[in-house]
Amino acid sequence: MSTSHDLIVLGAGSGGLATAFRAAQHGARVALLEPAALGGTCVHRGCVPKKALWFAAQWAQAQQFAVDVGFASTPGPIDWERFRQVRLHYIDAIDRRYAQRLQEAQIQLVQQAGRFVAADAIELTDGSRLQASHIVIATGARPRTLPLPGFGLGMVSDDVFALHELPRRVAIVGGGYVATEFAGLLQALGSEVEVLAHERLLEGFDAELAQALHELMQAQGIRISLRSAIRSARRTDEGILLDDAVAGSRGPYDALLWAVGRVPNTEALALDAIGVDTDQQGHVVVDARQDTSTAGIHAIGDVTARKALTPVAVAAGRRLADRLFGGEPQAQLDYENIPSVVFSKPPLGMVGLTEEAAREQYGEAVVVHCSRFTPMQWALTGWHGQSLMKLVCVGSDERVVGIHALGPGVDEMLQGFAVALKLGLHKRDLDATVAIHPSSAEELVLMG
Repeated sequence: MSTSHDLIVLGAGSGGLATAFRAAQHGARVALLEPAALGGTCVHRGCVPKKALWFAAQWAQAQQFAVDVGFASTPGPIDWERFRQVRLHYIDAIDRRYAQRLQEAQIQLVQQAGRFVAADAIELTDGSRLQASHIVIATGARPRTLPLPGFGLGMVSDDVFALHELPRRVAIVGGGYVATEFAGLLQALGSEVEVLAHERLLEGFDAELAQALHELMQAQGIRISLRSAIRSARRTDEGILLDDAVAGSRGPYDALLWAVGRVPNTEALALDAIGVDTDQQGHVVVDARQDTSTAGIHAIGDVTARKALTPVAVAAGRRLADRLFGGEPQAQLDYENIPSVVFSKPPLGMVGLTEEAAREQYGEAVVVHCSRFTPMQWALTGWHGQSLMKLVCVGSDERVVGIHALGPGVDEMLQGFAVALKLGLHKRDLDATVAIHPSSAEELVLMG
């Protein structure tokens, strides 16, 4: 049996949902395929539960800060199971809202997986088929696994959210977003954490700020070992031991988290049969308009090699739907100057070029302004860590091509500065802006 639509979307993560909703607003007949829960990685195994844990980490720190400045209370451990249930209740509410919105938009939700049998046809798990003139691949990605002995003794990021208790001693293998974020969250909530990274933390972020975060994490008690090369894991009576090709045996640990990247969910889609190109890692290859090598087939989000951020997938999907069904033939996402925040402790944010990338592109025309300072909330409590903010400028008129910030509150303050950079910000514009005092954000408009 075959049913015709204008658009089929494979995957109901944030990007797939955004694409389906926008296409339906333009009057398209849409089918959305998702065999699992609505919302995908972001809602269930990524942004949302991670941010909930991040808030819990901030509240744990705030308890200690309150005592330090005179509040009559004693910081206590989190009731992990209660907090897990609170988090699940919040996520369940998101799922219900998505289901209601799909019904209101008259989008057909098909709770099955599908694979291509033609460029315009998808075969479902039950053997039935759907047809559409346009099909969007939005199946996302999953944590990478490695063929190492004992790999199964550890968790991947998805598994952290299923824990029923906080582990006491944790090893985190990796140095990217996931490793850095979970290191701060787990340590703040009471775990002893050691990060085992191959090189530096947060490759792709400004090296100076990544190093400053490294030092702040160590000051909080997180152990960080660079140039690690983990070859295997084994369980003993004392806990999990790791074999490091550089340092030898490490451990014991009560829990192990592998944060070694992600891989796209493409292997079950039968893309070869319809001529859709993929790269060596399995990402769907797309052009600037989200088109694949096969006419009528498009891809968005983490299943491509584009920046793996939820807002990027959402924005790309909406622009694609506007182009296909909204009468906007030139609509496409501008991938330049996309802001990004690592919800580390403290958070680190950036928009635009790092200093390294700017110097490679513009050479001696690059001018850098930095500000290091102790945030007021830290100074009041006697904590002597420093925030770091950096402007990367180019030319005699000092056009701002990069903004980088590390410290409390930068996750919220960076959004407005990202708008300004997108509109062609110059250093003189910041100089002409009256500061908000006392705040950390004022440092970005007061640099000499």
